Amino acid sequence: MIEHVKPQDIEARSFEIIASELADMGIKLDEENDLIIRRAIHTSADFEYAKTLCFSEGAAAAARDLIRGGADIVTDTNMALTGINKKKLALYGGSVRCYMADEDVAAEAKERGVTRASVSMEHAARDAKESGRKTIFTVGNAPTALITLREMYDEGIYTPDFVIGVPVGFVNVVEAKELILGTEIPHIVNRGRKGGSNVAAAIVNALLYTM
Repeated sequence: MIEHVKPQDIEARSFEIIASELADMGIKLDEENDLIIRRAIHTSADFEYAKTLCFSEGAAAAARDLIRGGADIVTDTNMALTGINKKKLALYGGSVRCYMADEDVAAEAKERGVTRASVSMEHAARDAKESGRKTIFTVGNAPTALITLREMYDEGIYTPDFVIGVPVGFVNVVEAKELILGTEIPHIVNRGRKGGSNVAAAIVNALLYTM
């Protein structure tokens, strides 16, 4: 039967359905991460996120503290950049940047035979170091972005302030996520193949909406 729901009530109704179905599954979410997980489910209609989203200790609070302090967000896709609530972020002094379409990034990636996502993370890390600005790396598409962040961490070149790692796909996706899970970098990472730019943006927005 079709539900007649007013447009302004659709999101609230969706969250009611999510809550009901989680209860039917016997799943009780951790209070600190509840809304983050629900928003990931909401944007994907996939209840597996209730089991596969992994949080470092105090991750949500740490991310919110970074945002309150004016941290910037770097994404690996313009889709994730578009989906993040930039007005809400700007209230705390932060902005969102994606380096993927930069001409110098594309040229360097071609010359070195690596992905633009990898070079993007290097450029973002360099800019963050030079400016002294805290940065939340938000990856929803490219596992090579996570691999590069781990390499810079291992080599002592740069330690990310926070990583949201939810790339989707098949090649090196699972392995790249495990590389971040195996560090002390504060993180929110989805184990397995699932993820996407929409999920990455949803996680950031969930943090913003609970500030």
